[in-house]
Amino acid sequence: MPHHWTADDLFTFLTEQAGLPPEDHPADLDVTFEDIGLDSLAYLQLSAEVADRFGVELPGEMPPGFTLDQILATVNDALGAPEPV
Repeated sequence: MPHHWTADDLFTFLTEQAGLPPEDHPADLDVTFEDIGLDSLAYLQLSAEVADRFGVELPGEMPPGFTLDQILATVNDALGAPEPV
């Protein structure tokens, strides 16, 4: 089982599962799903994938202002991954 989830992993999911074109990947992770044009359905897909792959539960409803960075941090904190330097 992977010990941490990277931004690349997240973008791969968003491209393959949520249909986010690679050219629309944000330059930094301090953006929400709404900021990059994704909806709550994409978030629910992501939640299910994270639960399946890592056994980590994200909030059931997408919290307002929940950024990609916070999603990664939530998963990696639950996995006990060290903070990236």
